[in-house]
Amino acid sequence: MEPIQIATAVIFAITIIFVILRKIDTVVAAILGVIAMIAIGGMTETQAFTMVDWNVMMILISVWLIAGYFGRTGIPEYLADRTLAYSKGNIALFVTLIGMLAGFVSMFIDNVVVVLMLAPIVFHVRKLYGFSATGPILFIGLCSNFMGTALLLGDLPPQMLHSVSGVEFFGFIWHSGRPSSFFILTATYLLVCAFFYFFIFKRSELSGCTLNEELAHEMAKEEIVHIKDKRFAVIVVAGFLLTILGMAFRQILGFKLGFIAFTGAALLVLVIELLKKPWDFDVPELEHMLAEIEWGAIAFYASLFALVGGLEHTHILEMVAGWLIPFIEKGLLVGTAVVYWVTAPIVGAVEHDAYILTLLYVIRDLGETTGINTWPYYWGLVWAGTLGSNLTIAGAPALYVALTMGEKEDGRKFSLKQFFGLSVPYVVLSLIICYIFMVLIWVLPFMK
Repeated sequence: MEPIQIATAVIFAITIIFVILRKIDTVVAAILGVIAMIAIGGMTETQAFTMVDWNVMMILISVWLIAGYFGRTGIPEYLADRTLAYSKGNIALFVTLIGMLAGFVSMFIDNVVVVLMLAPIVFHVRKLYGFSATGPILFIGLCSNFMGTALLLGDLPPQMLHSVSGVEFFGFIWHSGRPSSFFILTATYLLVCAFFYFFIFKRSELSGCTLNEELAHEMAKEEIVHIKDKRFAVIVVAGFLLTILGMAFRQILGFKLGFIAFTGAALLVLVIELLKKPWDFDVPELEHMLAEIEWGAIAFYASLFALVGGLEHTHILEMVAGWLIPFIEKGLLVGTAVVYWVTAPIVGAVEHDAYILTLLYVIRDLGETTGINTWPYYWGLVWAGTLGSNLTIAGAPALYVALTMGEKEDGRKFSLKQFFGLSVPYVVLSLIICYIFMVLIWVLPFMK
């Protein structure tokens, strides 16, 4: 490695350590890391700016604003009560069900958006039962980051796989005469959620939560009318659904996702502002709604893009991919194992999109030059890249958003030990189960 590459890698590693340990503010640590990379010449300030995916930033800001209005419709509280009634006051089951819902919704919607949508539901039930919100919100974050690769729409890695390999929507359900991403990830996901319910949540404070009778009685006096202004709720839900539909059909519309999300948010704000006085909507001014956006999380996400951009600009990601080539050439069983188990810890510290895209091209080129069956490698890469990213907030920005919202609701910090107490078993268990399915379905049948 050249001196500039070593220096860039060291700065990245130190920054990630500070982000994970949270001894200083995570946003400050990430920004200082970017400044340090620029100072040593790892990239210029212009390159750092262009490395940020501003399309994604616009999606986050726009949907966060829409989610703010959604949280004021009363629908989250209604959904919370319905789910709570189904779980019959079993908070451990309630948290598991909300988490499971997050995973399946994230097959169609960005994982950060899913956290923003479902967090108010947990907050509402927390007020009634008095449990700490951060753990359940983190579980939602973990689940929302799980199923994004199950179908083509949910996350960037499957879309990159489509771009590199040409696989279409139904290829994520059934490919090469066997079940592919949807079935394997769904089976893994259900087993992981069942494990957390029986062996973690039922043994935690959630299992002993009791209803605050006084608060419940006060709420009962209000006749439990959660959706107090149905016209406002209809407008917000319509705006949200139209925005999501627009994002789902982005290829037909021909616009970037960020533009579609921004347009949806802008039109929703316009309609609300025009009708607020005539229809007497009980909603704060736009300035207040904008202030509720977690701008620190936006800055953190942007800094992560720039940090990974430094690794990309100095060709460090290409070097990592190059180190894997000899193992891939040794055979299917060894190659897929190395790609899978090397990828998982890397993406736990590196925002995984750039790494996955780099390795996708490496695998494609090897397939063209050596004739190897690329699909076991493709699937192993995107699955490990998604599941492994749940290890830290550096790997999965959705976890950072969940952690920030949970700590704000609880009014106290969530320790690193508590965080890893959720993320480590979740990641390890999901990786092991998924790997077993991958070997049985996608490796052994293709071995010569």
